[in-house]
Amino acid sequence: MSRLLLAAIVGIPLAWHLGLTAVAYYDAGRVGLEPPIKWAAITFCIPLFGFFIYLFERSELSYEEESDPYKGHNFNIHPSRADDAPLRSRGDDRLSPDDENGADENSE
Repeated sequence: MSRLLLAAIVGIPLAWHLGLTAVAYYDAGRVGLEPPIKWAAITFCIPLFGFFIYLFERSELSYEEESDPYKGHNFNIHPSRADDAPLRSRGDDRLSPDDENGADENSE
């Protein structure tokens, strides 16, 4: 009985692990994530999490720019935070509130 239990405890998870590795290898070749052996190795070396890494990477293939709600840096701001000063980012040429006040004082 103990050998049967040991076989079930080791064999069932091992079969699932090898099955997920095989699915990642087959599917990576089918959808164009090259090389498929890399995705099989990731799935095999990082049990269970490797398969989720593969699934997340695969989902990036179906990115549709038209359906992206954050395209063009559009996002909703809660009304309670609307008066906060925005953080400047690289390439941001908007004036900060300090710059606007300084420009008004210099123009007079």
